[in-house]
Amino acid sequence: MSNYFITATDTDAGKTLVAASLTAAFVATGKRVAVYKPISAGCQLIADVLVNDDALALQQQANCQQSIIDINPIAFAEPIAPHIAALKANIAITTEQISAGFRQILANQADITITEGAGGWRLPLGNGHYLSDFVKQQQLDVILVVQMKLGCLNHAMLSYQAIVNDGLNVVAWVANCPAEMPYLEENISYLQTAIKAPLVARFGYIDSINQAKQLFDLSMLTKPKI
Repeated sequence: MSNYFITATDTDAGKTLVAASLTAAFVATGKRVAVYKPISAGCQLIADVLVNDDALALQQQANCQQSIIDINPIAFAEPIAPHIAALKANIAITTEQISAGFRQILANQADITITEGAGGWRLPLGNGHYLSDFVKQQQLDVILVVQMKLGCLNHAMLSYQAIVNDGLNVVAWVANCPAEMPYLEENISYLQTAIKAPLVARFGYIDSINQAKQLFDLSMLTKPKI
């Protein structure tokens, strides 16, 4: 079993696009893929269940028949920082809650699990804890999504160094290029040298998950670990 955690340099950097299309890419190779979006904020109430669009996108691409509640156990209606939403609701988010939900995901006995984070690497949970604490507990392999724009080198390197300093493996990164950027090639070239992990996909303008899933070099993720 391979367990990947998708994080990014910032909110709206492309985590869901990468997580959903990577799920679809693995499913297309015949793998059983389970997905997890432990925390979301910004949901619609549908049939008395808070449904997040990102979690729904993951559910639509996975093939382990997971319910939306299993995929996204901690959900808030208001699109604000989750620790603030939790404070307003007078509840606490704990790493044990998140780990318990992850154990349910593992019970699917999928070939691959893909967990999508929220925000960036140091998403606060409240009470001095971070979503990255869960990733450390589970020792997940990390895929970093970099939105290519002015200032991204700083964001990318700070995120990469924080992940490595937490004792985790960045096994791949993705360059998300939704808009034109001056000296794009030079910026990507720099990150390819600075990040000690392969660039497994490069996205330009994407109009569908089916298009995006074809852009991954999955061979870079399926090499045996030494």
